[in-house]
Amino acid sequence: MREMKSKLTALLFVTLISLMFFYAATPCSAVDGTVSYQLVNQDDGTYTHTLNVVIPQSLTDYYNGLSHRAASAADFPKFVTPYALKPIADCLRQIYPDDEDFTNGVLVLIHQIPYEEVLPAYYPAETLLRNSGDCDLMSYIGASILMAGGLDVVLFHYPTEEHMNIGVHLATKPNDARLPVTFLQNNGVTYYVAESTSTNWQEGWRVGECPDDLKTAPASIITLENSEQIAPGQVSASFRKLDPTALGLEVSSIITIQGSMLTLRGQITPAVPNEKVTVYWSPNGAPWAVLTTTVTQSNGKFEYTWKPATSGFVDMLDVRASWTGNQQYAGNTSQTKNSTILSFLMLIALIVPVVVIVVSVVAVAVRRRKTKPLEDTMPTNAISAPEQPTP
Repeated sequence: MREMKSKLTALLFVTLISLMFFYAATPCSAVDGTVSYQLVNQDDGTYTHTLNVVIPQSLTDYYNGLSHRAASAADFPKFVTPYALKPIADCLRQIYPDDEDFTNGVLVLIHQIPYEEVLPAYYPAETLLRNSGDCDLMSYIGASILMAGGLDVVLFHYPTEEHMNIGVHLATKPNDARLPVTFLQNNGVTYYVAESTSTNWQEGWRVGECPDDLKTAPASIITLENSEQIAPGQVSASFRKLDPTALGLEVSSIITIQGSMLTLRGQITPAVPNEKVTVYWSPNGAPWAVLTTTVTQSNGKFEYTWKPATSGFVDMLDVRASWTGNQQYAGNTSQTKNSTILSFLMLIALIVPVVVIVVSVVAVAVRRRKTKPLEDTMPTNAISAPEQPTP
């Protein structure tokens, strides 16, 4: 019975250690999303550029971990994320230096996103990756890009119509509007209507144009001083096809002891120096959060060392690195790496069964040796009695 218990303890111990090694040694892939948009010349409607946008999975995972509550107008500004979409605004500004043209270019872009009524609300990076949304999600994207491009922007909310679009302040009245211009004022500032949804993006709404059913509908103006000011990463955007990159990441130890230091090492290939890399982590399955940001060296390598905080007997850490790319290289997200941190109590709990098993094995061996038959222990050089001669 005692031997059976020892074998069971040994089996449980080996199983636990095997599971921890399997978890820590199993990387998870991260897949970034890519979408493209056509931009047109407003004068003749011809295609001029294709804008390629890469959405890092690490960025959408970050937003996925934030609150998506949108129960009242006070919740709306948090979904406007100008920093995360600034690369898109920078690209549009290259071809639309005029504020009105820039606004219409943003409308052309968001009008290409298929309309779909969606619950709950999503952040712009999530909506771009999903490639579908309704009026509020389109308005969040449009407002984010317009703000990143330097314009004064508000949201127009029409409660009775269950609708939302954008208000844009321009220095002069829109010249390209094909309908009588519609606007609202807030504290003496004029904001022209920018309708965020359209069934025909090539001939869609321009700034100043307003659907008939909204012209007389009561609207509230939502200012965006409480919009997101900074984010851990950004999308990539370019008018050319970006060169691919690889982003590697390694963790110094897949199993470590509470209070020990962990080191993350990684590299962007081809080597890209002086690029900011964001490191995310997820302790014990919690939502992804930013651990730190670091900068690549001349060889594209980066490194970060820290002492992880622990909260239990065993802590499972997932870590991932991401960078947004630049005008030549596409950004990338590393595979997810894992590390298991054992508390001192857990370490003792693992060591005690080992000691018990070793002591039990030794005790069994000694007991068997003492109970062996006498003939099994007789020296091999003992003298035998002489045989009797054959008569």
